[in-house]
Amino acid sequence: MTFSSIITVIAVGFSPSLIWLYFILKEDSRNPEPKRIIALAFFAGMLCVPIVLPLEQYAQIHFGKGFSGIVAWATIEETTKYALAALLILWRPAVDEPLDYVIYLITIALGFAALENALFIFTPIMSGHTISGLITGDLRFLGSTLLHVVASATIGFALAFSYMKTPLIRMFYVSVGVILAITLHASFNLLIMSTGGLRTFDALLLVWSGAVVVLALLEVVKYRTYKNLPNFYV
Repeated sequence: MTFSSIITVIAVGFSPSLIWLYFILKEDSRNPEPKRIIALAFFAGMLCVPIVLPLEQYAQIHFGKGFSGIVAWATIEETTKYALAALLILWRPAVDEPLDYVIYLITIALGFAALENALFIFTPIMSGHTISGLITGDLRFLGSTLLHVVASATIGFALAFSYMKTPLIRMFYVSVGVILAITLHASFNLLIMSTGGLRTFDALLLVWSGAVVVLALLEVVKYRTYKNLPNFYV
């Protein structure tokens, strides 16, 4: 293990998330979030990884690698990301408008994806297969990193669109958001894993279609927030 290899792993693993984070924060440039809270959210996403790994190993032992195991993995990852967001971020005064929920949920997702990507490419790069590691990084930029963004954004939008509603209604919205996030995550993994990679294009089409929806909904939330249309949220 050399210093240059470690730098390569960090650079290749974290670059996709940092690129996406740059573009996402541009969406909130009118009223930017505190950098320290953004950094905390990104770190919270990274913290999710060591939490989910033993849980996913447990799920694999008891559910296998079939449909049940894939759904269990998606459930573990999406609920853990949201739990860390609720525990460390969403109660803070900085979260003071609907768009903030989406921004912070996406930031946590990108932190999770960054460390997950680094772990995926660690073995090939440390084994001297740098080209293989770079290809893996590129594919994860196009696929799994964006999947985490879209899935967590779904929960963020559930919170944004239930802004100023009663706690019970907000719980309902969030429940639906979590279910949709798990469904999307599991569907992507099923297309990749259960077909031996034969439906990779379908999986990428699914996640990129989701990204288009996320960008459209971001514009809706921004418009309603900055145009001061409170009826949209009550």
